[in-house]
Amino acid sequence: MPTNCSTFVPTEVHTYRSNSIEMANSKYEYVKSFEIEDEIVPPNIIVVRVDSRDFRRFSQVHEFEKPNDKKALELMNKCAVAVLEQFPDIIFSYGYSDEYSFVLKKGTKFYQRRASKILSLFVSFFTSIYVTKWKELFPQKDLRYAPSFKSQITCCANLEVLQAYLAWRQNECHLNNQYDTCLWHLINSGKSVKEAEEILKGSQKQDRNELLYQSFNINYKKDIPAIFRQGTCVLKAEVEDIVKFKDDGYPVKRPRKKVITVHSENIASRRFWNDQLCLLKELGQFTEDLNKPKTEYLKSFQYESRLIPSTWVVIRVDGCHFHRFSEVHEFEKPNDAQALNLMNSCAVGILEEFKDIVFSYGVSDEYSFVLKKESQLYERHASNIVSSVVSIFSSMYTVKWKEFFPDKEMKHPPYFDGRAVCYPSSEILRDYLAWRQVDCHINNQYNTCFWMLVKSGKSKSDAQNDLKVLTSFGIWISSFSICRIENYKS
Repeated sequence: MPTNCSTFVPTEVHTYRSNSIEMANSKYEYVKSFEIEDEIVPPNIIVVRVDSRDFRRFSQVHEFEKPNDKKALELMNKCAVAVLEQFPDIIFSYGYSDEYSFVLKKGTKFYQRRASKILSLFVSFFTSIYVTKWKELFPQKDLRYAPSFKSQITCCANLEVLQAYLAWRQNECHLNNQYDTCLWHLINSGKSVKEAEEILKGSQKQDRNELLYQSFNINYKKDIPAIFRQGTCVLKAEVEDIVKFKDDGYPVKRPRKKVITVHSENIASRRFWNDQLCLLKELGQFTEDLNKPKTEYLKSFQYESRLIPSTWVVIRVDGCHFHRFSEVHEFEKPNDAQALNLMNSCAVGILEEFKDIVFSYGVSDEYSFVLKKESQLYERHASNIVSSVVSIFSSMYTVKWKEFFPDKEMKHPPYFDGRAVCYPSSEILRDYLAWRQVDCHINNQYNTCFWMLVKSGKSKSDAQNDLKVLTSFGIWISSFSICRIENYKS
C-alpha cells in the first residue's frame, strides 16, 4: 500500500471585485461563533508550565551528559531569562531539567487572560529562543532535528495554592535528580540499566543518599551542584544601575528592574519568598511554611479542556507582531515569496509530525491545521495539542530560516499564538476554510494596491487615504493548501 504523502495543492487563481469579496466574507464570518472564550478569571494567579516533548530521545540524539548536562540546563535558563525579558507580566519562574514554570503577576491583563493565547505565546517564544541560542551553548554540536515543547496552565486560586505548586515542582526536582544521579552512577560503575533500576526499585530518599555515600563517596547535598539539586529561579529584581557619570566622575544611579537567576533550597519557604521585594509587591507574601505538598490536590487546579468528540478540530497558528518582524527582516512588499515558502515548509513539517492532521491552509503569517474528526491526539486535550503544534511550527521556522534566507541573519526570534476550535460538520468546516481564503483575498488585494501606490511615490498616509475611497479593484492573487493524500486498496 502506498505510504502517506504531503503535497502542495495551489487553489485556482481568480480575479475578484472587493465588494463581492466583502459580501462573501460576511457570509462566512458566522464560523467565529464556534470559538470559545477561555478567559482565566481574576483573582486566579496564572502559572504556565513549559515541558519538553520527548526530551529523553532529544538528549540521547544530542549526546547530553548523564545524569545532568550543565550546558543543557544553562540553555534552558537562558530561554527562561529571555521569556521574562520579553513579557513584562511574568514576575517569577522556576525550572529544572526540561521544564520551566512561569508565574504572571496577580493583576495581569495580558491578552485578556485568554489561556490559549498565553500558553501558546510562551511556548512558541521559548522554543524559538532554544533554537537560536543552541550554538551559543553547543558550538561543536549540530541541532539534528527541531526541538519542541508543550505547555499547560495552572490556575492558582490564591497564594497558598501557588506556594504548594512551587513546593511540588521543587520536590519533583529533588526526587528526580537524586534518582537519576544514583541510576547513572550505578550504570557508569558497570551495572546494566535493568540492574540499576532493580537496585533503586522502591528506594526512598535516605536510601539513595546512603547508596551515593557508601558506594561512590558522594555527599548528595554537598557534592552535587545546586543547579541540579535545587533547580533555578528566574525573577525580576530591583537593582541600582549607573545611567551616567557627572563631570566630577561621580556615578548617577537609578533603580530599574533586572532579570536575575538565583538558587534556593526551598523556594516555597517564607524566608526565600518574602525576601524578594518584587514578589511581595506583585503577588503577596507567604504567611507560613508548608509541609509535603498534596500532588492530587494541585492537579485539580490545572486548566484543561477536552475538545468535543467527533468534531473537526482546527488549530490556527498566527504570527505575533509579524508586521514588525517583516520590517526588521526587510521582507519584500506586498509579498515575499521566500517568507511564504518558509511558512509552507513549516506546515509540511507539521503534517509529517502529526498523522491525524489531514489538511491545512495558510496565507501570510497564519496557518490552519485540520484534525480528523475521530482523532484522539493527546486525548483531545486542547492545551497539549495547541502548544505542541505552535512549538513545532516555531522551531521549524527558526531552524529552516537559513534554508530560505541564506544571506539574512535572523535579528530576533519569531513567535506565534494558537487556538483550537471545534466544528461539528463538514459544511461548517468548509465555510471556515472559505472564510480564511476570502480573508486572504481581501488582505492581499489591499496590500498589493497599498504597496503599488507607495512604490509609485505616494506616502503611506496618502496611499491609505486613496484606498479608502475605492469601491472595487481587480487583482490576481494566489494561496496554498496542504493536504494528506491517502491511497487504499479497493
